[in-house]
Amino acid sequence: MRRILLIIACFWALQGTALGQSHDNHQAEEPHATEAHARHDENAGHEKAHDDEEVDHAAHGDLCAHAGGHQEEEFDPAATAYHHISDANVYTIGPWAFPLPCILYSKEDGWSVFMSSRFGIGHHGNGHKAYRRYVLDEGVVKRIKDPGFPMEEVEIDGIVHQEAETADGKKKVVAWVCYNGQAFETENKSTADFGMFGGGVTSFYDFSITKNVASMMLVAILLGWMFIYVARKYEERDGKAPAGLQSFIEPIFLFIQDEVAKPFLGDKWEKFLPFLQALFFFILGLNLFGQIPFLGGSNVTGNLAVTGALALITFIVVNINGNAHYWKHIFAMPGVPKPLLVIMTPVEIIGLFIKPLTLMLRLFANITAGHMVIIIFISLIFIFGQSGENVGGALGAAVGSTLLTMFMMSIELLVAFIQAFVFTILTASYLGAATEEEHH
Repeated sequence: MRRILLIIACFWALQGTALGQSHDNHQAEEPHATEAHARHDENAGHEKAHDDEEVDHAAHGDLCAHAGGHQEEEFDPAATAYHHISDANVYTIGPWAFPLPCILYSKEDGWSVFMSSRFGIGHHGNGHKAYRRYVLDEGVVKRIKDPGFPMEEVEIDGIVHQEAETADGKKKVVAWVCYNGQAFETENKSTADFGMFGGGVTSFYDFSITKNVASMMLVAILLGWMFIYVARKYEERDGKAPAGLQSFIEPIFLFIQDEVAKPFLGDKWEKFLPFLQALFFFILGLNLFGQIPFLGGSNVTGNLAVTGALALITFIVVNINGNAHYWKHIFAMPGVPKPLLVIMTPVEIIGLFIKPLTLMLRLFANITAGHMVIIIFISLIFIFGQSGENVGGALGAAVGSTLLTMFMMSIELLVAFIQAFVFTILTASYLGAATEEEHH
């Protein structure tokens, strides 16, 4: 019954998202036209430099022709799935949107610190306002390229997306802000993805406390409270059998200690046990927290930045504690002919970086895939129901979608434990190999 209630809550939350496909954008007020001209006058000194990169806003004015109206868009399950697994500058729980601190930096304007509520958060995480040339597009902060755009808080007509071709011939979707009948191009924050996912260095950096960061803070606080509570109970109930939360934590803790730390680390298990336990419980806590639909469905461990940071910590701990035997095995393998070392040594060095890379990708892929499959199953209701037009189709799809989602959530619950265990046991094996003494 509890799982059915969770599914219903998830359906309710996603219904608000699907309905959010019809954006209620506000019309810009008349006084902002004067503010825009005043801003242009202030930036007169930059006009010459800006002429080289000037965007013909009038040419894109047709994009904003219907931006202020009520637009019905076809339900897109892929876009909905990606929206729900992505990080955001706003924490959304069902129809409620909770603002988060925005900490932004650009060389041109310096630091900007404010709450995301300045954007006037609306449906689907879209803002109705621009502030300091920043806007909120589907929960993500973007920056307007044109330096002549007003810096003060102004109402915008809406945000329109259009596919454009980049200089290298690739296609990408560009967000245009509609203001006073003109379209202003935006850019994403700088991302260190080396261009693999369409990111790169732009004019601003986002150091905000996003949805994923807030979730990690919340999970860390909950885990801290849990372990402090359990530790106090052990002191109070010294010599007695564990009870309550103790009886849940103790078997898991002992399993990691006896089946992971001791077999892989030998007599050094006590030194690394706190690190392994912290890894396991933190990953498990994030995995489980992300499966609670009515708490925003955070996809923290399905974010490459998070799994990459965890893998990097493992990489540093393993290699800092590597002994002479470990490094000798990489650079001067005993018993291997010297001519072969020319081939084997580079392979071993590459292996040093492949290990954390596989840790990062394995956790990311498994958690992200589960979240997307669940959301797509739920999206079947809106697809067969034609976004509310076909009630019979929606009801029929709801039955099958509920059963599939319940099954997938059961699998995801298992995956949450398995992936936390796999990450921990592989870390223990890497530590064991790095600290193992040479056998004579």
